[in-house]
Amino acid sequence: MPISGKEMLKRFLEDGWEILRQNGSHVIVGKGLFRESIPIHGNQDLKKGLERKLLKSLKRKI
Repeated sequence: MPISGKEMLKRFLEDGWEILRQNGSHVIVGKGLFRESIPIHGNQDLKKGLERKLLKSLKRKI
């Protein structure tokens, strides 16, 4: 199930993560001591490995 960067960012924000800063097309989000960088490249889908890594971070209980 391919997810775009915008959709991934939306999921992180719904889970309580905060946007810390944006550098170009990458949004840095954080929750507690954890940080993740989410690429926002138009409506392009994320690569399979990156998508899996971000979803794994999203399911982490803090």
